[in-house]
Amino acid sequence: MTSTAQPTVPEGRKAHPDHLGHVIFITAAAAMGGFLFGYDSSVINGAVEAIRSRYDVGSALLAQVIAVALIGCAIGAATAGRIADRIGRIRVMQIASVLFTISAVGSALPFALWDLAFWRIIGGFAIGMASVIGPAYIAEVSPSAYRGRLGSFQQAAIVVGIAVSQLVNWGILNLADGQQRGKIAGFEAWQWMLGVMVVPAVLYGLLSFAIPESPRFLISIEKVDRAKEVLSEVEGHSVNLDKRVAEIQDAMRREHKPRFKDLLGKVGFLPIVWVGIGLSVFQQLVGINVAFYYSSALWQSVGIDPSSSFFYSFTTSIINIIGTVIAMIFVDRIGRRPLALIGSAGMAIALALEAWAFSAKTAAGTLPATEGTVALIAAHVFVLFFALSWGVVVWVFLGEMFPNRIRAAALGVAASAQWIANWAITASFPSLSDWNLSGTYVIYTFFALLSIPFVLKFVKETKGKALEEMG
Repeated sequence: MTSTAQPTVPEGRKAHPDHLGHVIFITAAAAMGGFLFGYDSSVINGAVEAIRSRYDVGSALLAQVIAVALIGCAIGAATAGRIADRIGRIRVMQIASVLFTISAVGSALPFALWDLAFWRIIGGFAIGMASVIGPAYIAEVSPSAYRGRLGSFQQAAIVVGIAVSQLVNWGILNLADGQQRGKIAGFEAWQWMLGVMVVPAVLYGLLSFAIPESPRFLISIEKVDRAKEVLSEVEGHSVNLDKRVAEIQDAMRREHKPRFKDLLGKVGFLPIVWVGIGLSVFQQLVGINVAFYYSSALWQSVGIDPSSSFFYSFTTSIINIIGTVIAMIFVDRIGRRPLALIGSAGMAIALALEAWAFSAKTAAGTLPATEGTVALIAAHVFVLFFALSWGVVVWVFLGEMFPNRIRAAALGVAASAQWIANWAITASFPSLSDWNLSGTYVIYTFFALLSIPFVLKFVKETKGKALEEMG
């Protein structure tokens, strides 16, 4: 996709108050893709143990079924931009909606394990597309005065999607008398968990018909009159439309389209690209997605009953939302590096406490009362410190730290590294936890600690700097 950066806009330009409500509606509709991103990513949490039981699979194969969606994510993210430049942002949203719907139905009604894995890849493809098209579209339709706040809708939608998926899973489990394979209207509870995603998926598709195409795309296909109509909708009638169109056209002509070889340096990539890759990889190697993909199974493995384990997954998601809000408040006040360092220290302590608590796991697969309480509190503290730091800060860094001439390409490489690291953690956790659950958390603690000197030595603060200053 061509860069979503907008041309410089005079400071005083703001959307007319009469139009702000409409702009918020457009942004919220586009952010439904982020909601589905979060929902589809974490809804599998409630089905892990049921899938293991139904198909009688070991941890290694089960992990591949859980993690296989990430392959689709990578493909969807890599291709969404090019598709959007050819057929438009709205069409890509509609395609993602259809894929989310197909994945939900297929995942709820699988006839074999490989069949389930296939539908998860389809869902992953939709996640990847939504992860790219949502922020791009929001940036392109948002008035400059509100772009930062409206851009945060995507991240907020993702964490809300995670929380809602866990709440729905918990509700369905209670309807099935606490049994993941309990029957509701002829289908097992876990099938309902995966199938309910049809509702937001269809809503996403319907909303896409109610919002306008990006003015930037319309100008690129020479539909200037329609682009002016959209600009008038989102920026107000007082805007000089001819001037705005000229600004966008000029910016599009001046854009540098980076190539892969632009990223290469003496040791593989340029140093700044390696820093971006490091940020992306550390974000995943602390094991955050274990909390969202496996937490129900994790708590059940140490003796907590299914209903309580599902409830703790939901409360963890609420903590994730709180932490994200904290990050959004402070990222521009105290800076990116301080938040990252605070988060790393907090995560390291919480993960170390989890490792200590899990070391007390008995032969019967339970935790003593004290260690069980420590494990639960530490798990919530870990998610809180991640959410208020690395969960938001990494994306802010990646959007700001690269020079203009390589920003789009470098961001793509860093995001790909993140998907790969996400896959590595997701695919390895079941086998690692079978080997030694406490030892697994020692590994995550090590990476949290290692991220501190990495940030101190290699990561430069980007707060308050213009994008043009990044060299």
